[in-house]
Amino acid sequence: MKVLVVGGGGREHALCWKIAQSPLLTRLWCAPGNAGIAQVAECVDLAAEDVEGQVALAVRLGIDLVVVGPEAPLTLGLADAVRGAGIACFGPGQAAAALEGSKTFTKQVADAAGAPTAAWARFTQAEAARDYVSAQGAPIVVKADGLAAGKGVVVAASVAEAHAAIADFMEARVHGAAGASVVIEECLVGEEISVFALCDGKTALFFGAAQDHKRAFDGDLGPNTGGMGAYSPAPAFTDAQRDAVMARIIRPCLDEMAARGTPFTGVLFAGLMLTAQGPRLIEFNVRFGDPECQALLLRLESDLLELLDAAAHGRLAGHSPRWRADAAILVVLATRGYPGAYRNGSEIRGLEAVRGAQVFHAGTRRDGARILAHGGRVLGVGATGATLADARAAVGSAIAAIDWPEGFCRGDIGWRAL
Repeated sequence: MKVLVVGGGGREHALCWKIAQSPLLTRLWCAPGNAGIAQVAECVDLAAEDVEGQVALAVRLGIDLVVVGPEAPLTLGLADAVRGAGIACFGPGQAAAALEGSKTFTKQVADAAGAPTAAWARFTQAEAARDYVSAQGAPIVVKADGLAAGKGVVVAASVAEAHAAIADFMEARVHGAAGASVVIEECLVGEEISVFALCDGKTALFFGAAQDHKRAFDGDLGPNTGGMGAYSPAPAFTDAQRDAVMARIIRPCLDEMAARGTPFTGVLFAGLMLTAQGPRLIEFNVRFGDPECQALLLRLESDLLELLDAAAHGRLAGHSPRWRADAAILVVLATRGYPGAYRNGSEIRGLEAVRGAQVFHAGTRRDGARILAHGGRVLGVGATGATLADARAAVGSAIAAIDWPEGFCRGDIGWRAL
C-alpha cells in the first residue's frame, strides 16, 4: 500500500514512524515532513494547507491512502478533495471538520446528541459578551469560536480577566477572524483528559487516553502552550469512565453527525473534564493530539496502517486495538522563548547518542549534516516503562544525551499520576 501523510510536526513523525512498521506498507511519503520524518519516509516540500497541490501529489504518486495530520487542511476540505480524486483518506470532510473549526458547532452537536458538556452562550458583540460575564461571575471560560492554533482559550479567574480576553479576541483580533465571535462557558472543575476514538462514519472505536501538560514550566506555571508533554495511560481515567464516555459522548455525537448528513471519518479527539458528576465534554478536535499522539503510539501494538485503512473504508467494526501494558511518557523540548518570541536556526547535537527512547521531530530542518531547530516545539522524547516512573527516568536519560543549550523542557511531566 502506498501512503501519503500530510503534515510536518511531531504528530506526523509519530504517525510515519508507526505506519513504517506495517507489513501492508510498500512506500511512504510525507508532505512537507521534517528532518526526522525523512528518516522513515520520503519528504516532499509541499505545504499541508495546499489542498490542490496535495491532491495532485497523491494522484501523481498513485497513493492508496492519504492520512491527514493537522486540522487546518481538514477544515479547508482536503479530505473531500482527496476522496473526489478517487483516493481513500483518513480524515473528516470539511463539514465534519467543523467540530474543531467552530466551537459553536460542537456545542450544538453535543446538545442535540444529549452529550454532557458545560453550559454555554455565543456572542458576536463584545459588549453583550462582557455583560454576560459580569452577570455570571468568575471563574469562567472565554473561547475564540474559530481555529486559533490551540491558543484561543482563556480560563479567566476574574471578571476583569474575562473582559480582557473578550477585548483581545473580539476587538484587538489577536487571533484574527477566529475571534469574530466567542463562546463563553461554565468553568468545569476536575481532571482534564484527552480521549481518542477512530471513526468510520458509523463505528467508533476507543483508541486510548492520555493527559497532557499545557503550561510552559514545571509546576504548571507559565503561559499556555500547544503542549509540553503527555503520558498514557492516565490512571485518573477508569474503565467505567471510558465506557461512559463512549456511550454518552462519542457514539451519540457520531450518530448525530451521521443524521446531519456529515458522517465523521477519522480520529475524534474529545477533550474532557472528569467532574464529580461524571465526564463532561470540553471540546472536540478532529485530528490526533500533539503530543498525546506520540505517547499513544509508543504503546500501540496493533498495525496502525491496517486500522487507519479500515476507518477510511468504513470497515472498523470488529477491530480491536492491542496495547502494551507499559506506560509511556513524552517530553517536549522547545526553543527558549516559546510560546513567545524565539529564534530559529540553533544547532541540535547528540541525537545519535540517545538510547532507550524514541525522538520525534516536531520543528527541525536539515542543513547538510547538521540538525537545526525550526519552530517553537522542536523535539518530542518518549519512552515506555513498566511504570510511569520508569518511563520518565528513561526519557530523562535520553534528554541528558542531547546537546542543545537553546532548548528547554519540563522535568515534571506525569506529576499528576506520580
